[in-house]
Amino acid sequence: MPQIEIYQVDAFTDRAFGGNSAAICPLEAFLDDATSQMIARENNLSETAYIVEKGQEGDAPVYALRWFTPTTEVDICGHATLASAHVVLSHLHPDAPAVHFDTRSGRLIVVRDGDKLRMNFPLMPPKPIDIPEGLGAAMGAEPSAVLKSDLGDRDLLLIYGNADVIKGLEPDLQALTAFAPYGFVASAPGEGDTDFVSRCFFPNHGIPEDPVTGSAHCVMAPYWAARLGKDKMFAEQISARHGDLWLEMKGDRLLITGKAVEVMRGALFIS
Repeated sequence: MPQIEIYQVDAFTDRAFGGNSAAICPLEAFLDDATSQMIARENNLSETAYIVEKGQEGDAPVYALRWFTPTTEVDICGHATLASAHVVLSHLHPDAPAVHFDTRSGRLIVVRDGDKLRMNFPLMPPKPIDIPEGLGAAMGAEPSAVLKSDLGDRDLLLIYGNADVIKGLEPDLQALTAFAPYGFVASAPGEGDTDFVSRCFFPNHGIPEDPVTGSAHCVMAPYWAARLGKDKMFAEQISARHGDLWLEMKGDRLLITGKAVEVMRGALFIS
């Protein structure tokens, strides 16, 4: 019976069962789309990532990388990229200083940064749009502003007044599906050393609430950088599992740094 090596890694956290969990499957060649989707559905995590080694660039291995939610393949994913880098740099190429991933969103590079990993992602600056009718009711609180990036139709950024509002959100997920194809990134100013906080809901992508969403910070970071007047920020995603992200603006790119913890390793059997 064919079997696939599989790792489960919690990303953007320094503790098991925190952050956002992703399944990582190193392969010799990608599976067909239907099988890839069924495995992701079976794992029932917000993302399952598949990586295939392509070669070497300098001292860094190069992998092709694809991401699947339980219902669909996506164009970009932060936590499963961080988790994939953890697997590559801990097990497959433990002496490499970095790993390069070729994805639907172009080349994504992840480098070691002490006990963390630093990812290089595209910025997706958002622009204000009219607040869609009924969106506040579906979210459970009316945002002060709604923004959207011109780079893709995945996320709407909803701005609220403070972290307590974000913590208290209980959105009507069924009502949010009326606003397809969007995901919903709720954000507010942070407190103390935290520059901003967020929670993310993606019922249109098979994910009711995503515990920690690296790619959503590609939309949030430009907004908060302009509002706060700073290029380096610390963000918290205040879901039940919680996640920590260190962010730095670099031209049209965003450096996203976080920790990762391996929690499971095994074999997936395919009859």
